[in-house]
Amino acid sequence: MQAFAILCDETKVDYMSDVSVSGNFDFRPDDAGWYLGDPHAAYRRLRREAPLHWYEPDRFWFLTKHADVFAVSKDPATFCSSKGFRIHDNLRTGGGIEGIPPSILGMDPPDHTRYRGLVSRFFTPRSMNHIEERIREIAREALDRIETGKVVDFVELVSVPLPVLVIAELLGVPLEDQKKFKEWSDDLIAANDGNMEAVGRVADLFAYMIGHALDRRSAPRDDLLTVVATGEPNGRLLDDMELGIFGVSLLGAGNETTRNAISGGAIALMENPEQRALLVEDPSRIASAVEEIVRWVSPIKSFARTATCNTEIRGQRIAAGDFVVLSYTSANRDEEVYGPTAEELDVRRTGAAAHLGFGVGQHFCLGAHLARLELKILFEELLARFPRFELAGEVQRLRSTLINGVEHLPVVFSS
Repeated sequence: MQAFAILCDETKVDYMSDVSVSGNFDFRPDDAGWYLGDPHAAYRRLRREAPLHWYEPDRFWFLTKHADVFAVSKDPATFCSSKGFRIHDNLRTGGGIEGIPPSILGMDPPDHTRYRGLVSRFFTPRSMNHIEERIREIAREALDRIETGKVVDFVELVSVPLPVLVIAELLGVPLEDQKKFKEWSDDLIAANDGNMEAVGRVADLFAYMIGHALDRRSAPRDDLLTVVATGEPNGRLLDDMELGIFGVSLLGAGNETTRNAISGGAIALMENPEQRALLVEDPSRIASAVEEIVRWVSPIKSFARTATCNTEIRGQRIAAGDFVVLSYTSANRDEEVYGPTAEELDVRRTGAAAHLGFGVGQHFCLGAHLARLELKILFEELLARFPRFELAGEVQRLRSTLINGVEHLPVVFSS
């Protein structure tokens, strides 16, 4: 069923006078309780009473239904990314900073299509075959460091090493430099939420990417950074700043979603031991269970779009220039898609792959195939070696409007 009709009426109208959404919701995007607590009760109410909710303090529409998030994501001509993709970008006068080129997340076609096409062959299922054994080797090395019966930080020992080391190797980062990438990855997320100290440290990552990319032009290799350095998505070689932005974007795309799906998946299996037992008893379920884990965790909380023309969503008129925030966390638990058990983790669920955990449309996660492979291998190795593991303290979550992240996860493993 169509979620909304596209009008693209360029008439200048103040559509905000027509707002008629029900409910008085305690929705404060900067409040720690919202992002560090449990928002799902509020999301249920929003989906039921006001699936299109106007948040007046920051002046954006908040979409919580799967059909609406899907439809907006599939229509970049009406809802663009180039004017901001983070929840507060509308308060920054668009998503960019003067003099700095956009990341691939902040591009629309045709630019986005050209940049994505440049590196997409590295992330196809067929291309992943050659790295599968290396992923399993890294996963086993991480699990080798776990001592049974002792409290360990699952994030530090398991969640972080696998995706960081894999994307670093794909980029062609020397082994001695790969440890830096974990710290830089953390800084990237903090910088996205306005942490100015982290912004300063990210400058070191930019300089690193630019320097190594320029080296690839004189000495090409069979790696992802060489493709970026020697490609011409705009009919010319990328300049230094464009090289830095593209390289940093690839690091984030190849790391954060997987890292936090691993952590969130471990929490889900500890909170639902009967589901963990099903995977231990029948490891062949793990591949399909990965989709349910990504649905359940929703590693990316939200992205945003800007209406390029006057349009409608659910009969509510949206004005050209209105900011629209897409809640993947809510959409992935929409009862209309997943039924009365939408809030439950079910590793045998059919249809879990309809989730929006990797996005949809032109901005579908470039590294989704890699993420699925890493998650499958990690949970195969983890559950084979440690069929029992329990929470051993308080989970410390990342304060972020973008990433559903876990900073520390104390766990005790049993053999």
